[in-house]
Amino acid sequence: MRRVAWLIAGVSVLLALAFIPVAMFGAGLGLVNSVVFAAGLIAGMVPEGLLPVITLALAVAVRALAARGALVKRLSAVETLGSTDVICTDKTGTLTQNLMTPVAIWTAAGRADLDPDRTSEPLADTPGGQALGRIAVSCNNARLGAEPTGDPTEVAILTAAAALGADIDVAHREALRHWQFHFDPELKLMSTVDVEPGGALAVRTKGAPEAVLRRCTHILDPDGQRVPLTAGRRAEIDKTVDSLAAEGLRVLALAERDPAGISVPPRRRADAERDLCLAGLIAMVDPPRPGVADSVAQCRAAGIRIIVITGDHPLTAAAVAERIGITGPHPRVVTGAEYADLAERQLATLIRDEPEVIFARATPEAKLHIAEALRADGHVVAVTGDGVNDAPALHSADIGVAMGKSGTDVAREAATMVLTDDDFSSIVVAVRSGRRIYDNVRKFILYIFAHATPEIAGFLVFALSGGLIPLPLTIMQLLAFDVGTETLPSLSLSREPAEPGIMTRPPRPRGEGVIRRPMLLRAWLFLGIMVAALELAGFFWVLHRAGWHPGAPVGPGAPLHHVYQQATTMTFLGMIAGQIGTAFAVRAQHTSLRAVGVLTNRYLLGAILAEVVLAAVFVYTPPFQALLGTAALPPAYLALLLPYPLVVWGADEAWRFVLRRHDRMRIAATSGAGAAGPGSGGS
Repeated sequence: MRRVAWLIAGVSVLLALAFIPVAMFGAGLGLVNSVVFAAGLIAGMVPEGLLPVITLALAVAVRALAARGALVKRLSAVETLGSTDVICTDKTGTLTQNLMTPVAIWTAAGRADLDPDRTSEPLADTPGGQALGRIAVSCNNARLGAEPTGDPTEVAILTAAAALGADIDVAHREALRHWQFHFDPELKLMSTVDVEPGGALAVRTKGAPEAVLRRCTHILDPDGQRVPLTAGRRAEIDKTVDSLAAEGLRVLALAERDPAGISVPPRRRADAERDLCLAGLIAMVDPPRPGVADSVAQCRAAGIRIIVITGDHPLTAAAVAERIGITGPHPRVVTGAEYADLAERQLATLIRDEPEVIFARATPEAKLHIAEALRADGHVVAVTGDGVNDAPALHSADIGVAMGKSGTDVAREAATMVLTDDDFSSIVVAVRSGRRIYDNVRKFILYIFAHATPEIAGFLVFALSGGLIPLPLTIMQLLAFDVGTETLPSLSLSREPAEPGIMTRPPRPRGEGVIRRPMLLRAWLFLGIMVAALELAGFFWVLHRAGWHPGAPVGPGAPLHHVYQQATTMTFLGMIAGQIGTAFAVRAQHTSLRAVGVLTNRYLLGAILAEVVLAAVFVYTPPFQALLGTAALPPAYLALLLPYPLVVWGADEAWRFVLRRHDRMRIAATSGAGAAGPGSGGS
């Protein structure tokens, strides 16, 4: 908008400065009158409604997004959303429902399916099942009840513990807890130090399988005995984890340390989380959100790339991404260890060259670096997050999107937009709204620019004729048009509905301005000249009927003064009639207005009605006749103005139809040439 303001200011001042010598030496006006006319020219060129229209358009979009579950904290973010071409998203809670349900466990005795609605007696009787239940209860902060509270993953683990017959009483758990090491997103572990019934201390740990296994030296065998965790057993466990993850399940490993090996309560994680004995695995399902697959399909059609950055297992992330359509069956999955070995240039090359990439077991720091690499490559990036450690990435992104339900206060503070429903689909709604608002701003700019030509045409005719042709439009009439009749339609254009196919167009390039050369050509040289020709035709038609000839006096007291007032009124109403046609013409940028719907913007229809009423007040009430220099027109003159809107609108529709047809033929010819390769006979 800064560029728009400078362009308007530059063009207006240059035209005004050029008008002064032409008026003085060509039309014989004095310096004062020439400067007054130049000031009026500037006033006519400057769009007074520019800032109100933009502010209203953004405010309306923000209100609509809030109703759809997306709270935008900065108005300008709506425009940025419209140009977003990459979304870096979490998996859990954003693409999925974050409603974890335990479905299976694995111990050294093998895999068993869980029924969370009842106690699994066969599992509860096994040493592995009892150990899993004990660890799941101790290393947990969730609560079960009529409405479970706590992290959804911990709720699912506690549900599994209940199915294994473990005691899930919160008071008992807290009474035995001696110390807690909170979940660390870098280590992907959580541990507690608990007091055993005999007074001994036990360390219980849960976390990502590879993180837990790295700290395990033993495994609980089917008989409940601690046996060494050999390389062969590790390979078997890794295979089991991969098998569960490939089903799209989230897998956690649970382990504990032999109380006999703890003589002093450990205060450092490194001292506590070592020499562990693996009890088993718990697998949970987190179904995709309803409608997320459709939203992903809309993003792909809109040219928006989705990159999943998650702390989950690579196979889990890949399975979910394929299920909802983000990737195909063979995406490039980068693990946390692989990411750590990438230099910045290698990371940028990987993201650029791999169209389907997933970052699994990723840390919040990795999310920040990935977003920065994308921005450095010229992309407009939206990043989702919910944790405290996600705040730097949310702040660095063009659009930081925090989760309203599961997110922390720090994440919400750092973000630009907060999703009250934690739903990925709300991001797509916001992107669509951003595109619509940007389109509407362009429509408004096209609308006001189209009136620059007819507003200055009368001044140029007067100046270039050396004053032989009187001013077709007075300064007061020009101001009445600019401030009075033009404002309401321009404001109503901010409420335009989205054009069909808005989410099938590629994102706008990052450096593309709101004004493009085709817009200026359409506004100044097509719509503007057409309206200028119509208004001047009406002006000269009225004068010609009265027998006027160039140079004949039309000032106050002259015989043709009343006719001259009718002629300027005809110019004034001709501009308004052409303006109505322009308002309908600019409503369609990429398609025909028939596809948008002629009557879909009720605000514009009301604005045009108000504009017509206001014009009648200006022309037919004595106070405004005296102020503006207007005169009442007979019905025959008004009938001549009726086709003006249709002429402007119809000509623009026809011209854009020709352009669209030409583009389709060019694309078809290019596609045909591409299909007919060398040796195919196509040449």
